Amino acid sequence: MALSKPDVQNTYPDLFVIAQHYLVCDTEDCEKNCQFYCNECHQPMCEHCRDEHQKSPDTKNHEVVPYRQREIQLPVEKCKDHPTKDIDMLCEDCQVPVCSKCATQDHQKHTLKDLEKIYSEKFTLCLEKIYNIYQFFIPNSQDMLKDIEEHAKDIKEIMGNIRRSIKNENESLKCLMENVTSYKIEQANKMEESLIEELQSQRTKYKDYISYLGDIASEFHGYLSNPKLHNNPIILSLPDHPTIKPIPETTKPVPPVFTAGQYSKEDVTKLLGRVTVPDTKPESRKIKPMETASTQYNTHNYTLYLMGFLLLVFLLISGLDIDNHTWKQNDEKSGVKLMLSLSSSVTKVRKYIVPDVDSVLHISLGKSGRLWVSGDKDNLFQIDPEGNRRKQIQSSVGFGYHTVTQDGDLIYTDEKNNVITRITQDETITELIKTGDWNPTCIHASHINGDILVGMVKDEAAKVTRYSKTGKEIQNIQRNNNGQGLYSHPYYITENINGDICISDFNKRAVVVVNKSGQHRFSYTGQNPKFHPFGICTDLLGHILVSDGKTVHLLDQDGQFLSLLLTPKSLIKNPIGLCVDDENNLHVGHWNTNTVTVYKYLQ
Repeated sequence: MALSKPDVQNTYPDLFVIAQHYLVCDTEDCEKNCQFYCNECHQPMCEHCRDEHQKSPDTKNHEVVPYRQREIQLPVEKCKDHPTKDIDMLCEDCQVPVCSKCATQDHQKHTLKDLEKIYSEKFTLCLEKIYNIYQFFIPNSQDMLKDIEEHAKDIKEIMGNIRRSIKNENESLKCLMENVTSYKIEQANKMEESLIEELQSQRTKYKDYISYLGDIASEFHGYLSNPKLHNNPIILSLPDHPTIKPIPETTKPVPPVFTAGQYSKEDVTKLLGRVTVPDTKPESRKIKPMETASTQYNTHNYTLYLMGFLLLVFLLISGLDIDNHTWKQNDEKSGVKLMLSLSSSVTKVRKYIVPDVDSVLHISLGKSGRLWVSGDKDNLFQIDPEGNRRKQIQSSVGFGYHTVTQDGDLIYTDEKNNVITRITQDETITELIKTGDWNPTCIHASHINGDILVGMVKDEAAKVTRYSKTGKEIQNIQRNNNGQGLYSHPYYITENINGDICISDFNKRAVVVVNKSGQHRFSYTGQNPKFHPFGICTDLLGHILVSDGKTVHLLDQDGQFLSLLLTPKSLIKNPIGLCVDDENNLHVGHWNTNTVTVYKYLQ
């Protein structure tokens, strides 16, 4: 019995819908949001179609459950030997999937089992493995990597201290050597002084003796020069004169001798101390224990959670462009992302007041759900999730002129002085970037790789510049492939989950989107000629949300218009600043009011 090629494309069509915008009812001509699932028919359906399904005599006893609690469907695969029959059993003796006709013809006395049950069990087991990989093995390995990075920093710091200690020892030894050298030179000077003094004494002794000899010689010359013999001293008195004094005896000085010190490299090494590794058993890195899924999830939610991870694998296999940076960012959010879809309606969650402003022009998401909010005055306010003001700093005035980094640092532009300033969480203020003669108008800190994206203008020109997190210029984006300028005046800037750079260009009346390489992908010019875009942001599903002062436009990742998310009919007034928080709620700031309204549009 041979197997035909399975219909893989239609095996899990609903899974791929999850990664798009929202699930659609599978009933013909019905395009409402899917909320339920018939396990017998394997059909997703909306609330209205569910009611009709349960009223029908043929299907009223079917098990219809919430979509997230649906059963796993066995893939449809036809038997190659009996093309009209589906493969739905497993022959345990032959370990071959078979259809009902194969079972009666070729496997009569063999043990047959329900393939759907086996498939469901194996499917769940596979998902459990995937779950464990993403919830246990990868997080633990990432923790190990972080631990290693921390230890690498510690080692560098420790070795830096050791090097400083060695240099300090060297300086101490140098100082000691200087002192000893000075002392020995002083001793040599004293020795020289003593020897010279002794030689000077000998010199004086011989000078005196030579003088004495001169006097004696003169006396004898006087005797010789006397011509008379009467009373001549040479005849009468010479024997009585004293004899000449002997030459004084002196000794030659013994000069000192320098004996070089007896030392070796090892001796100097000992003087400078030693660097050793303590004889201590290395401590094993801690691995968090694996918790069983049953303690955290019920069966249906657990299965669906794991199916989300399987979808990620499917997407990767199908060639989805996910680079390393995107993978790191979405790894911990992927489970949530794959469970999200557009809600059938937008719900107002709450609202809060930003004090001391007349309008709310821009909102930046910070750490722990806190937001940085700016208005039409030169102040920035930090607001907690309850709407309470936590901090206030003086800044410049603008539209999308501030952002928050992955580390929680606030970065904002100063268009008047052409500088970009960073304020760390410990409130250290540094001038991060100088933009020269370009005026920075908007800024966004990437949560994919930490880069800083800045929209700028100069005279009639405009561009986007990418900087590293340390402020080094990496990339300039200004023109399309035809040499035409991409931008006129960037008001707001953000980044999508695929690395696309999205600019809200008020003067150009367009949302201009380029990929991470700077290639123009598309421009969105609204649904009417009076479109003037303001605040812009993206969400976990890659949606682009942009306000135009009247409503909020919802686009997909490729710029296709999906809907007007908020309209005047929903009592929204003058929406300007937009931001999606960690709970996937949309914060909307308004013109001419200091109120921020929070909406839920994903489920």
